[in-house]
Amino acid sequence: MLLDYTTYFLAAFIATIGFGILYNVPTRTILASSLAGATGWVVYHYLSFQLDLDYFVGAGAAAFLVANCSQWFARYYRMPVIVFAIPGIIPLVPGGSAYNMMRSFIEGNSDLAFMYATETFLVSGAIALGLSVNSGLLQALSSRTLGKRDKRYLP
Repeated sequence: MLLDYTTYFLAAFIATIGFGILYNVPTRTILASSLAGATGWVVYHYLSFQLDLDYFVGAGAAAFLVANCSQWFARYYRMPVIVFAIPGIIPLVPGGSAYNMMRSFIEGNSDLAFMYATETFLVSGAIALGLSVNSGLLQALSSRTLGKRDKRYLP
């Protein structure tokens, strides 16, 4: 089992390095963004396949973790969060489900195609939700905004 997760980690790490190079991420940040992506993929795989939780829960938790790691790396390297978040999210993108959806539509199997479409859209929404919840929580709980809470207008 440990060997399986080590293999998953290394595969996601290498894939994230490739996408980091493809997206012209600065050289000194490629390993950090790859670490975030590989960690997110292992968490997604563990939650979705070992614990048999829904793909939505696994992808949302993994995206939240990738965004959290990206926030930390962005502060450490003093670079924008997107430098770490975009390559780190790539392993979570549901490309296989999208491919199977299109293949099922072309073959005329509408029921299976709609199942894959639902899975694709739910995982994509979970990724967006995980990223945005992390960003919102960081803004709401950051030390700068906590001290100015009484002076700001909050609707």
